Amino acid sequence: MSILFVLLTFLIIIGVNYFYFNVPQQVPAGAKVSVRPKAPVMAKEAGFAIPQGYSFHPGHTWVVRETGDDARIGLDKFAADLVGTIDRIEVADPSRWIRQGQRLVTIHSGGASFELLSPVEGVVMAVNDDLVKNPSLATSDPYKDGWIAVLRSPDLKTNQRNLLQGPMVGPWMHYSVSRLNEAFAGMNPAMAQDGGQPLKEVLPQLEPKLRQKLIKEFFLN
Repeated sequence: MSILFVLLTFLIIIGVNYFYFNVPQQVPAGAKVSVRPKAPVMAKEAGFAIPQGYSFHPGHTWVVRETGDDARIGLDKFAADLVGTIDRIEVADPSRWIRQGQRLVTIHSGGASFELLSPVEGVVMAVNDDLVKNPSLATSDPYKDGWIAVLRSPDLKTNQRNLLQGPMVGPWMHYSVSRLNEAFAGMNPAMAQDGGQPLKEVLPQLEPKLRQKLIKEFFLN
C-alpha cells in the first residue's frame, strides 16, 4: 500500500510540473507595458534603411526588445511597400499566447486578406489602437508609429536565433526585392524595376491567383 502511495504521489508531482512548465502562464493582473515606441536608429545597409537592433522574421515582420521581457512587433518596409493601402487590420486579442511563426495579424487590402506571423512567442500585452483605427500607419511609418503589438516574451533571446539580425538584414532585403522583381519580369516586363528598389503597392493590382502566390511566397501563408 505504501508503495502505491509513493508511486501515486510521484505521478502527481510529474503531472503538476508538466502543466506548470508547458502551459503558457497567465499575465499577472495589473501587468504594465510601455506603449510609446522609441524612434529607431536607422542605418543604410545594402541600399536599404534598416532600423538598428531589430530582428526580422522571414515572413517580413520585425521585433525589437523593449524593457524587460517586452518585445514590440511590426511589419517591415518591404511588406509595407508590397501591400500598399490597408483597408483593415485585425490583431490577436490581448492576453492571448502566440507561438513563434503563428498568426498574429490579419491584413485586409484590396478585397484580399492574408496573415502576418509573429516573429517571437509570448503573451499579447498591448495592441496599437491607433493602428487599428488608422491602418495607413503600418505603411507610412512601419518601424515606429505603425507598430502592431507588444508581446511579453520570456524566451526572446532564444527566439531571436531563428531570425535575421545585424549584417544579415540588408542582403536579405535586397534578395527579397530581387525575387519580387524577377517574378514581375516574367509576368509583365513593364512592371519590373532595376537597381534593387522595391515595387510599390502591387498586390492590389494583381489577379487573385497571382496575388495569392506572392502572399504565400513572401508572407509564408
